[in-house]
Amino acid sequence: MGNDDIIIDPWGSAQSTDYDRIIEQFGLTSLSGQSLASPSKLHRRGIVFAHRDLDVIQEAQRKGDPFGVLTGLMPSGQMHLGHSMVVEQVKWFQKQGGDVTIAVADLESQATRGVSLEKGREVALNEYIAHYAALGLDPDRTNVYFQSTRPVVQRLGFQLGKRTNLNEFESIYGFGGETNLAHVQAPLVQVGDILHPQTEEYGGLRPIVVPVGVDQDPHLRLTRGLASKTNWFNLKDSSSKGVLINLSVHDENAAIFGQMPNGRLDKEKVKAMCDRVVSAVASLGFSDIISSPKQGHVHVPSATSRDKHGIRMALLALERNLGGMGLLAPSSTYHHFAVGMTGSKMSSSQPKTTLFLRDDLASVEKKIKRAFSGGQATVEEHRRLGGNPDVDVAYQYMMYFFEEDDSFLAEVNSGFRSGKILAGEMKQLCIERASAWMSHLHEMRDQTAHSVQDFLATDSR
Repeated sequence: MGNDDIIIDPWGSAQSTDYDRIIEQFGLTSLSGQSLASPSKLHRRGIVFAHRDLDVIQEAQRKGDPFGVLTGLMPSGQMHLGHSMVVEQVKWFQKQGGDVTIAVADLESQATRGVSLEKGREVALNEYIAHYAALGLDPDRTNVYFQSTRPVVQRLGFQLGKRTNLNEFESIYGFGGETNLAHVQAPLVQVGDILHPQTEEYGGLRPIVVPVGVDQDPHLRLTRGLASKTNWFNLKDSSSKGVLINLSVHDENAAIFGQMPNGRLDKEKVKAMCDRVVSAVASLGFSDIISSPKQGHVHVPSATSRDKHGIRMALLALERNLGGMGLLAPSSTYHHFAVGMTGSKMSSSQPKTTLFLRDDLASVEKKIKRAFSGGQATVEEHRRLGGNPDVDVAYQYMMYFFEEDDSFLAEVNSGFRSGKILAGEMKQLCIERASAWMSHLHEMRDQTAHSVQDFLATDSR
């Protein structure tokens, strides 16, 4: 890793906001210019700025196929405004037709933060799920579970752990010899969290999207890599045209794929497996399929990039029929960090600089009045030079949370830059909208309190 490389730490408070470099360094795909159906304000304003394989979710939506959304919560403190950004994205996917799974990381909270399972459950129900309900998630299409009550999560993490090592963890997370082993175990449990909704017991094979802040990308990279390592059939672009499907031999499938103990291949078994692949792909309507058992691959010349998802799903279904795990690498979307009152990352560990969802209106007003301003030192300088809404916390909060009208927000932006709107006036605009937003949230929290238990999955009630 070069000295100028950006380091992303899922547990750290100091994070880079050079999002263009993050996209380039970590291989994300920018959402800039990409068409989305009914985009939310977070999408329209570029706050959700990048993705991995979102096209897989869009293709499922286009075809009317099922897809799922997964997010998680750490039951160890108060919920703040930054957390509501994830809920808004989950709600948007839910409205697009996705089923929602929410993991309560009570095992991780116990291991890394010393929160008992009983206390974690109390915090999850009374703080987080209560606000999820108030923010508008549909309890009929949402399943909240606790890591401690869902053994498949831990089992998957254990099974997939053999496909990684400490060197990879050092590369992804920056772990070293002094790292607490709880921090090593926690990502593997999260792998189980992310992948288990694809199991037959919890919804079956379908794409899963995970909306996160960019600091959580290490978990997605680990999960995507481990899921791909389990696949029995690898799909890639052909050097000529179309796609190639290669047989991938593992310990689990060696006998089925025709690899004998001495390393030689049973040609009949290899041919039979290629025939199974041809049959699976032919069921999608392809007729120009070329089977090459000697090379261990099947070529589909007419397949386009749009066809890849359907072919991959058919291959994963075949893998499951043969006894494999058949795991699809998760999709993900990434949003900017929400800023705290000082202009740095919002953090529960700094309560005076953070808006919590249970703050009363007087506290909200006081915090916004003290927030970092993008205005000039004096009124005269501000009228002459204008302010900078890109660093003004009051403006940022309206853009991220409190103002739905893009046209009005554009007018405020222009007015502040020109010096027409003063720093104090910007804060007052934010206070008015924050007060209305928080009042509505508190009202909805009271109205939806009875539905909290409805969000819980059967194994977590």
